[in-house]
Amino acid sequence: MPDRAPQPVDRQLPTDEARDLISLVRDIAQREIAPKAAEEEDAGRFPREIFTLLSESGLLGLPYDTEYGGGDQPYEVYLQVLEELAAARLTVGLGVSVHTLASYALAAYGSKEQQVEHLPAMLGGGLLGAYCLSEPASGSDAASLRTRAVRDGDDWVITGTKAWITHGGIADFYTVMARTGEEGARGITAFLVPGDAAGLSGAVPEKKMGMKGSPTAQVHLDGVRVGDDRRLGDEGQGFAIALSALDSGRLGIAACAIGVAQAALDAAVGYATERRQFGKPIADFQGLRFMLADMATQIEAGRALYLSAARLRDAGRPFAKQAAMAKLLCTDAAMKVTTDAVQVLGGYGYTADFPVERYMREAKVLQIVEGTNQIQRMVIARHLAGPETR
Repeated sequence: MPDRAPQPVDRQLPTDEARDLISLVRDIAQREIAPKAAEEEDAGRFPREIFTLLSESGLLGLPYDTEYGGGDQPYEVYLQVLEELAAARLTVGLGVSVHTLASYALAAYGSKEQQVEHLPAMLGGGLLGAYCLSEPASGSDAASLRTRAVRDGDDWVITGTKAWITHGGIADFYTVMARTGEEGARGITAFLVPGDAAGLSGAVPEKKMGMKGSPTAQVHLDGVRVGDDRRLGDEGQGFAIALSALDSGRLGIAACAIGVAQAALDAAVGYATERRQFGKPIADFQGLRFMLADMATQIEAGRALYLSAARLRDAGRPFAKQAAMAKLLCTDAAMKVTTDAVQVLGGYGYTADFPVERYMREAKVLQIVEGTNQIQRMVIARHLAGPETR
């Protein structure tokens, strides 16, 4: 790789505490995450010890209340932490985003007793979470899910299969959406299921194009029994909880996408200023300079959009439309920027000797997870023109 080190992103942060936090994250990313990222991704190794370190450093519960071990940070700050982590290794950045998503139902809808009992371990006790909504036959049409929870005295018995679950089979807790009533959205309830529950198992992880270090697997629930004290929110409220969680989760994906894109741009600029052809650095050629300029502009636009949406969330204002826009724009930008980074490096960009081919493979999944970009366009259009006519 070229010797030219990338310059840190010049961030607008609201407090000195936030600036110190970003410095801590950059130090962990540079010392503990980035040096091993390529080797461990190639080997398909999940860095559980990194998540333990992040938990010990107070980085797994940043947007949640300090009362329960969280960091009480605004989303504006939390998302920039995700961006820094994803730039070092997407498996880590996305993993933190998914853990935060999995903690949301309890933090936002759980009873005081449930929060006191479970949140401290989830946010700062070294636990890792997973979010279980999708199923083999219900992805974009999540309201048609078939996993069922049946009341049995003071317990619920859950049976079904969840699909495409990040941390599936290795998580310590699962936020599971299951059908408890009628067909459709109003018959779904949320549950907090421990990872060691009898009858819960993870399938063999999927063999993926990218993010090979992050296990994605089906999760089987074969008569898993949980007490009613692990039901989150009211019966039938689960789908509303799931959608509310996804509004915030989409911002996490947007931030991760910009992190990957920024890493790709940094690699491309470093290579272009060092690589010489026709007696001068290839960065001197106007065609390539324009590519770099376009890449940087897309990244800045995406960052500004996800931060704007985060500030709406922090102010308690509606942000669902802006979250869908941010997820759409940032992930499409990441796909374009990483593809262009491979082009900047030419033949070398297509080899595993340089990281840009990995960034391009990883960027693709961000256009799919937590609502495909086609679904984001539907969400945005509904805000503009109302629901589709039936």
